[in-house]
Amino acid sequence: MKALLMIGALLGLLSVAIGAAADHGGWAEAMAASVATALRYHQLGAVMIVLLALAGLKREDHGLRRGLGIAATLFAIGTLLFSFSIYAAAISGIRGLTNITPLGGVTLMAAWLALLVTGFRAR
Repeated sequence: MKALLMIGALLGLLSVAIGAAADHGGWAEAMAASVATALRYHQLGAVMIVLLALAGLKREDHGLRRGLGIAATLFAIGTLLFSFSIYAAAISGIRGLTNITPLGGVTLMAAWLALLVTGFRAR
């Protein structure tokens, strides 16, 4: 959980830095709306990872802790695939990089599903 907390914090830090960079140019203008969407998902993912990691830090219930860890891990992977594929396409101009984006979206949905299942299983 400690590693996930650090990953969430790093993603949060990067979301602010990338947001500032996007506002000050250097990105493909045609991708501005996509970058804004990527930033929203990025920031939400960072917050969810931190919250889940904090929630799981001192849990005695190992099943709950494991479920929270799985959801947080999926949020991290989904955020990286979704948001960073859009950032890479915007910076490089290679729109084909966004072919990875839907995989990130599916992974983010899996994170929410894992959290839902964890909630059902919680004692």
